[in-house]
Amino acid sequence: MPLPRISAAELMTENPRTVRVDDPIGEAVDVLQTTDFRHLPVVDEQGELVGMLSDRDLRALRLPYAEDAAVVDAALQKARVPVSTMMSSNVLSVGPDADVTELMELMLENKIGALPVVDGEGALLGIVSYVDIFRGILEEA
Repeated sequence: MPLPRISAAELMTENPRTVRVDDPIGEAVDVLQTTDFRHLPVVDEQGELVGMLSDRDLRALRLPYAEDAAVVDAALQKARVPVSTMMSSNVLSVGPDADVTELMELMLENKIGALPVVDGEGALLGIVSYVDIFRGILEEA
């Protein structure tokens, strides 16, 4: 069965929540914990995409229950470092006209769960996750 022709612009979450490269990593953790998001685009001062931060990137910060004050202090110190230290900077992105098939192929080939959608100048327009793709295909079926 052929897939419906759906573009990234039709599937994406527009104006997604973002963090900046100099935001403390603890702020990004708070965003991920208080939303349903698993991926946060990282932008510079001009709003251009410079990286991605995922829940997978933040696994190093998760600690089991710790009674040792030194362990707790180390975790708090890590929470203060900038997002730029933990983000993925080699980010695949797509334009708004990218087809759903292209999105799926990129996600599968690169083992990623979301793709930022950018304009010709690199400004972030939205983000497409695999859940967005599933939802879009089901709505077209």
